[in-house]
Amino acid sequence: MEYLVRAARVTDIDRVVALSDASVQVSRAESPLGAADLMRQLVYLPQASVVVAETRRVVVGGAILALRPSVRAGGYVGTIDLLVVDPEYDADRITEALLEELIRSASNKGCTVVEAERPDDAEVYARWQRMGFGETGPHIHRIVTAAGSARRSQ
Repeated sequence: MEYLVRAARVTDIDRVVALSDASVQVSRAESPLGAADLMRQLVYLPQASVVVAETRRVVVGGAILALRPSVRAGGYVGTIDLLVVDPEYDADRITEALLEELIRSASNKGCTVVEAERPDDAEVYARWQRMGFGETGPHIHRIVTAAGSARRSQ
């Protein structure tokens, strides 16, 4: 089965929220907007990349990359805020495709590092390690080269 990874549209957000189950539920005390409303706003912001994976016009995965400037990192840091995959489909291939797109986007936007929370599940963590992520404190991260710059030494 072929998977297409593309920029999310506002109409994709409800499906991404449904795939994420309760992991993105935001209480009204924390934010006046719900998770879906926040994601819909991120679709339009240049400091974020919201992507989905689809097959046969069905969204089977989604991911969000948020950017923040960091003097310590020497550029922008991309944080993978969400990565969800429909368990009925090939989680390895979809995760790999979504991560590749987020890393490409991070590089194009000037990121020097992409980070995410370390997954608790060993199988999921192994998937991220295969994509070049390693552990640093409470986070895992991957060094990326910002588009148009010389490769940084580590």
